[in-house]
Order: sequence, then C-alpha cells, then structure tokens
Amino acid sequence: MDTEKDYSMPRIGDKAPSFKAVTTQGEIDFPADCKGCWKILFSHPSDFTPICTTEFVMFGHMQQEFAALNCRLVGLSVGALNSHIAWLRAIRDKIEFKGLKNVDIRFPLVADPTMEIARKYGMIQPGASSTAAVRAVFFIDPADTIRAIIYYPLALGRNFDEIKRVLVGLQTIDNFHIALPADWCPGDDIVVPAAANADDADKAMHDASSGMKCYDWFYCVRPLPKEEVEAKLYTNK
Repeated sequence: MDTEKDYSMPRIGDKAPSFKAVTTQGEIDFPADCKGCWKILFSHPSDFTPICTTEFVMFGHMQQEFAALNCRLVGLSVGALNSHIAWLRAIRDKIEFKGLKNVDIRFPLVADPTMEIARKYGMIQPGASSTAAVRAVFFIDPADTIRAIIYYPLALGRNFDEIKRVLVGLQTIDNFHIALPADWCPGDDIVVPAAANADDADKAMHDASSGMKCYDWFYCVRPLPKEEVEAKLYTNK
C-alpha cells in the first residue's frame, strides 16, 4: 500500500492530483468528471463527529450557492462508504444547526479507507493525526489547477463565508484580470497594479476619470461595482 512518503504535498499552481474512487453519489473520476467547472475538494477527520457534522450541514445548505458559481463540491474522509451513507442520512433526519435541518447532502463524499487519496493531497498530517485527514480545502479552477489551499486543525470548524469569499475572489480575479486587497468582498474597491514608471504614476495619481484613487505611487484603488462582479460570475458558466 502507498505510504505518506510516496507523495509530495500539492501546492498552489500545481495540477490537481487525479483519482478514481467510490462516493455516496456513485463512482468518481476526479477531476475529469468536473470538466469545465470550478471544484472545491475538502476533507474532514471522521464521520459521526460533532464538528464535521456542523460543517456538512453548512456545505449542504450552501451547495446551491456553490453550484450557481459553477463550482462542484467534493468531500472526502478516510471512512468507508457505508459509514458515509449512514452519517449523511443521520444529518438529514436528525441534525439541526443554526436553525438548519433536514439538509440533504447531494454532492459526492469520497470513501478513502486506505488514505491513498488523502496522502496525495497532503491531508494526512502526522503532527495532528496519522489516521484521520485534517480539515483541508482545495480550490481548483476549470483548468484543474490548484488556486488556493486552506488547512484547519481538527478542533476548529471552517468559516463558510470565507470559503465562498475565496471562490468568488478567485473568479473575480480571472474574469477582470485584477488583484484584490485584504478583506475584499464584492462591491469593495480593487487594487490597481503599480505604475511601470514615474510618468505613469504621476498621471494615474491625477486622473480621476476612472474613479481611481492613489494614496502613493505603489497603492492605487478603483471601484468595481458588485453588480458587475455578479453579472460575470453568475452568468459566465
């Protein structure tokens, strides 16, 4: 069986490692089965645990929001398929979190009992656990390139506003060919690239036609209306 040393942890800019597996929605060939879509591949430590349960309620509640952004959700843990199925049924039939209940998980949850896929993605981190995947989130674009990675420790549940914000931010960067500042959300100002020379910098600092505002030669911003962002992201599928 493959061991952890057989794989190097994938990094931003790498192609997403491919795998075939059984899931709660049938067999999957990842990322080939998600051709042309954004993908969020995420792992959780274990079925029938409280933090993971709250996360799946949130993922399930938001699955249509992600779908509207042309994004497929794929979950993974080292549990067996029958455990996954039983747990998702329990979530649907018994669990309430933040007023959400009867949440039906329709995205695939990968069974990875050998931990081979989790190791390919660096989800098994022995300092946290050698037998369970940490809470990893991989953002993968339509070209199957890893664009962002977030890791959470076992004891801390994920922030779902941030997960959606990262996805929207990456799609905005691609659609408008821009960069985004700290805490950016749709409707906030965007960053204008620094000028190539002093003349361009001086012109930019005194040109208000585009709504651009410069605080110094290296830091300029301009508006990007929320409506423009949403028109691109929610129709460009």
